[in-house]
Amino acid sequence: MGFQMIAVILLFYWAGSKLDQRAASEKPVYTAILTVLGVFAGLYIVLKDFIGKKDD
Repeated sequence: MGFQMIAVILLFYWAGSKLDQRAASEKPVYTAILTVLGVFAGLYIVLKDFIGKKDD
């Protein structure tokens, strides 16, 4: 589960950095926003899996 969360966060970070490169912005706005969204998405996925396995 931990690797899954890390993979999601890194995917969102990578997408944000690519968007920042494309926009040629001075500050890494897209990277920051997408990384935070990636953390929330990773937590959601891990918690959903954890709660689902507890019911089995």
